[in-house]
Amino acid sequence: MAHPYFTGTSVPRVLAHRGLVTPDAAAQGVVDNSFAAVAEAHAAGAVYVESDCHLTRDGEVVLFHDDDLVRTTGDPRKIADVTVRELEELMADRGGLITLRQALDAFPDTRFNLDVKADAAATPVGRAIAPVAARVLVTSFSDARRRAALKAASDAGAAVRPATSAGRETLVKMLLGVTLRSEALMARALRDVDALQIPERQGPVRVLSPRLIEAAHRHGVEVHVWTINDPSDMVRLIEIGCDGVVTDHADLALHTLGPASL
Repeated sequence: MAHPYFTGTSVPRVLAHRGLVTPDAAAQGVVDNSFAAVAEAHAAGAVYVESDCHLTRDGEVVLFHDDDLVRTTGDPRKIADVTVRELEELMADRGGLITLRQALDAFPDTRFNLDVKADAAATPVGRAIAPVAARVLVTSFSDARRRAALKAASDAGAAVRPATSAGRETLVKMLLGVTLRSEALMARALRDVDALQIPERQGPVRVLSPRLIEAAHRHGVEVHVWTINDPSDMVRLIEIGCDGVVTDHADLALHTLGPASL
């Protein structure tokens, strides 16, 4: 049975990677994972927004990809070393800071795909999403980190477990199961996992394959591929059975993968 995170929406799924920053918005200084970027993705019709979670010095979860401010603001400090007020000032002319709580409140119809980037953020993320767990998917390269967030959501009284995507360790086990054609190993790897969110390749290693897609689907698990920005790649991946794409160009993906386009 599909997790509520996936019910009532259509396949293929378009996940707006860090929101949406159009060329016009970028020219005005808007950056990814800003309030404006999330709002633009929502306005474009994206149901799913992928974002990243870090914790500020004063304990607030913010949507930020990097662990420092260099790329987005030129400030060398770490997210963990600044306060929300300081971040608000730095992001004021870059699309505006958005905290996790603000995102969940301001966009009640949006389903968030949250990558927990810092160990310290795991428990606060879980607590914040507990009231709306049905519309959140928790992921992380670290399985321990994502599980900590899931546990925190449960401990905080979440009515349902948030959806979750496999971390690196789980993915390695899944790939081994596919290689060995071991249903038992694949079943163990995918236990309590709702999605595999993966690149096509990781360096020289091919991650995505028809066998992996088929195996995931046998176990009721979706496959989303990141980060796909070329329309021909979007169509190709959906045609071979992938359930969705994570993209920097959600507006283009929605146009390309809309029902009338397939």
